[in-house]
Amino acid sequence: MRPGTDHTENKFASFTCNRGYPKLPRLFYEAENQPVKLLATLEVKAERRFGWSGYIFAWKAKHGTLFLGVIILCVVMASYILTRDQQKFLLTPSPFQYSATSNNEESPELDSAEIESDTDRLSLPFNWLERISYASPEIIAETSDSKLQLKPRRLPEREDLIKQEAHIFSVIPQNFLQNVKNHCWYTRYTGTASTDPYKKNAYFLHTKHFQAIFDYLKKVIWKHLQHHGDKHYRLRCLPYFYIIGQPKCGTTDLYNRLRLHPEVSFSIVKEPHWWTRKRFGIIQPWNGFHDRYLIEDYLDLFDLAAHQIQSQITNSSAEQLIKSNMIIGEASASTMWDNNAWQNFYHRSVNGEPPYLIQDFLHAVLPAVKLIAMLRDPVERLYSDYLYFISANKSVEDFHEKVKDSLQIFDGCLMHSSLRSCVYNCTVNSAMPVRLQIGLYAVFLWDWYAVYNKKQFLILQLEEHAANLKKSMQRVFEFLSLGNLTERQEAAIINNPASNTRRPKDKSLGPMLPETRRILEDFYRPFNEKLALLLNDDSFLWEK
Repeated sequence: MRPGTDHTENKFASFTCNRGYPKLPRLFYEAENQPVKLLATLEVKAERRFGWSGYIFAWKAKHGTLFLGVIILCVVMASYILTRDQQKFLLTPSPFQYSATSNNEESPELDSAEIESDTDRLSLPFNWLERISYASPEIIAETSDSKLQLKPRRLPEREDLIKQEAHIFSVIPQNFLQNVKNHCWYTRYTGTASTDPYKKNAYFLHTKHFQAIFDYLKKVIWKHLQHHGDKHYRLRCLPYFYIIGQPKCGTTDLYNRLRLHPEVSFSIVKEPHWWTRKRFGIIQPWNGFHDRYLIEDYLDLFDLAAHQIQSQITNSSAEQLIKSNMIIGEASASTMWDNNAWQNFYHRSVNGEPPYLIQDFLHAVLPAVKLIAMLRDPVERLYSDYLYFISANKSVEDFHEKVKDSLQIFDGCLMHSSLRSCVYNCTVNSAMPVRLQIGLYAVFLWDWYAVYNKKQFLILQLEEHAANLKKSMQRVFEFLSLGNLTERQEAAIINNPASNTRRPKDKSLGPMLPETRRILEDFYRPFNEKLALLLNDDSFLWEK
């Protein structure tokens, strides 16, 4: 197991939900918040105790009740169809709307002004259906005229964010040091030379294999303080950039190459998952909730980098500008998509969507941060995710069944909820046997673009990264404004062995079944089309 690798990521959502997502019978009603089979209930009511002379009447009553149940079923189905037909007239046309037609007409291109308009709507049609025949290799799907739109979020006010996380905003200032590329500031240090500032750090207490690093930091912290008389000041830093996602898309490989650059330093823990999980007290899925990790615990993870920056500042001569080119990164692949904890900590909105997302808090604290996302064909990403996180009884047939079940669960949610509420629904996510929702990149990026400027993002594609490492890494270096490398340094980065590749035992299973691929391609296609439009890059269609 690599240090910092989170092997429990796929299980995280299962315990954070307050309820399950049971498979309901086709005909049911709610009785005291419990799903009850309507036909069975009607049968029970008909089976009263009669004398011998009443058996004939009971037999007629039972079958009459079944006939009544069939009639009720027909009425329910008819009302649903009529309701769905009416809904299509309620949807407001949008410049961002896409129409699925039988002659495969291409959607008109939009200019950047249209995409960035506040009145835009992201419309995602679903050509995969409520009814899919999985028994046959051929996918049989009904045609749906309705469009599912992802409306712009109503962004929370800063005051609301402060109310939710007052301690974070009391620790992190709004202004940072000049001539330092990172988000750094000085804070008063009240300890002594013998004080251990890390003994209560939650990462230290729960991650023992980093004990040596914390022991080292404890020994050297005093000499890295700024001393002014009897007062002492500690340099604190937050990242200059984040690798925000996605899982099984090459983020580990990018991380391992970037950390070889002499001007780059990462957090002690490769994936702290602080913004998405640890600040809520989520450590391991099977251990339930713990005390929340404080912002101070998170800041401690950047002390190695802060010490380097402090040394550069201290060694600057009086004639020189105090300057540091060192940049700090953080590489939690959950940052882009994982908002599963919101249902346990925030009030529910009227439409079932989360009132706050991770990027709301990150932007309020670090509005100028740079963000890197690595994406991959969502079909291949899902299969790789299954092979990596499922520990037993893996097979292409098992993957096929899990995909079927996940599609049905997600489809069931969309019948009564908005797209965003289903994507961020903890109950739905934990019910799906495979993490289908992570590959809906367009939904996540749409919400990130609502908060951050598009210029603050670098969106990479794993397939292109693997095909031309030199070009890909040069794009990253340029985006992060890193200094030039010698030929030897650049060769060491490019020639570094690929990280976190598929294990031999997983390779032996071979590719997924052709029918599984067809089902997934149909599901992800409309989302990929919106992603390509959002990024103005057809390579994100993954058609080749």
